[in-house]
Amino acid sequence: MAKKEINVGIIGFGTVGSGTARILLENSAELKKRTGLDIRLRRIADLDISRDRGISLPSGILTTDSNSVLNDPEIDIVVELMGGIYPAKDFILQAIKNGKHIVSANKALLATEGSDIFGAAADKGVEVGFEASVAGGIPIIKVIREGLVGNNIRTIFGIINGTSNYILTKMTDEKVEFGDALKEAQRLGYAEADPTFDIEGIDTAHKMTILSSLAYGIPLSFDQVYKEGITRITAKDIDFATELGYRIKLLAIAKAVDGEVEMRVHPTMVPNEYLISKIEGVYNAIYVDGDAAGSSLYYGRGAGDMPTGSAVVSDIVDIGRNIMAGGSARLSGILTDGTKSVKKVRRMEDIESMYYFRFAALDQPGVLSKISGILGNNNISIASVIQKGRSEVASVPLVVLTHMAKERDVLKAVAEIDNLNVVSEKTLFIRVEGKQ
Repeated sequence: MAKKEINVGIIGFGTVGSGTARILLENSAELKKRTGLDIRLRRIADLDISRDRGISLPSGILTTDSNSVLNDPEIDIVVELMGGIYPAKDFILQAIKNGKHIVSANKALLATEGSDIFGAAADKGVEVGFEASVAGGIPIIKVIREGLVGNNIRTIFGIINGTSNYILTKMTDEKVEFGDALKEAQRLGYAEADPTFDIEGIDTAHKMTILSSLAYGIPLSFDQVYKEGITRITAKDIDFATELGYRIKLLAIAKAVDGEVEMRVHPTMVPNEYLISKIEGVYNAIYVDGDAAGSSLYYGRGAGDMPTGSAVVSDIVDIGRNIMAGGSARLSGILTDGTKSVKKVRRMEDIESMYYFRFAALDQPGVLSKISGILGNNNISIASVIQKGRSEVASVPLVVLTHMAKERDVLKAVAEIDNLNVVSEKTLFIRVEGKQ
């Protein structure tokens, strides 16, 4: 006999949990009208049930006992919104063992432990919804898994960390240094007290891991994603990028190249005319290029209670429809068995890109020829040069923009240049995307 209602239990009543509960309660009539589903919020478990979240909850829903969610035979879908790896993973596996479907916004957990979770779900015949794990209110998981399923995905560029994008936007617009922009982001609540995951590219890499597995049919490979943050970017680099016609963004980049997949997160110079260069503040955007659909850009809020809660509810509805139809669980699209993948992750030293170099060089005759000679000897061709200021005793910035070069050649050249007695600081280089 078909079920008459879908019962939902939430573990974690923080920002996203509150937004999810608000949508389920306040939009329940509209949800039923649009979907035909009677979705009931049966229970919410959290360690803190005394703090006011500004939501009026029916009596008896709140509890500190997670087992009352995990083991309740009436609950069909367990929504994990507590964050972290443990005990979140244990809770999810227990719920799956009990035959419950899962919805999670936990990108760190899915990127690092997802193989165990998706494997357990497949064995048990339940679904795992994870739309909210990447880019908040932007339905990018559905786009790649469903909307572009007929495409070979050639490239993905993603601005998928609002904190870093806010910092870089502030540095660009107000010409402030990284430290000042970070402090402002923390003051406004965009950055945590410990912002490491955001500014070092770790959060972005978690999300890129999920997108790459969906797009390219490779196992979840967080450890193989190249990660580089924005802490070395200065206002000086922002100014030079502007002069050259670029903006600096922290990009998640995935590319299919010669049967391999590039997966990298790093500051990137993007041409001003590219739409993704114009994404500012805490907003997210993902550019996807498929062989059939061509190029498309998806833009919106990447975090927050209501945008992310909206993504959680979309997964609840999708799973609820399958339950009501009596259908079997759909495949997640995430590959958990590496033996089935025909693609491997490309080593970072094998990638090719254009590059921006900023050298701190003494203003003396022959310095540029020494540097350009080393670049040339390492198969790196110069596209343009900018030299600012004059000083007989101090170093001045020397900026070089290159044509396409291999990463391994760049690393070798930079090591040689940094050993020159006419170079006073370690060279900063930024990878450049765009047409030559």
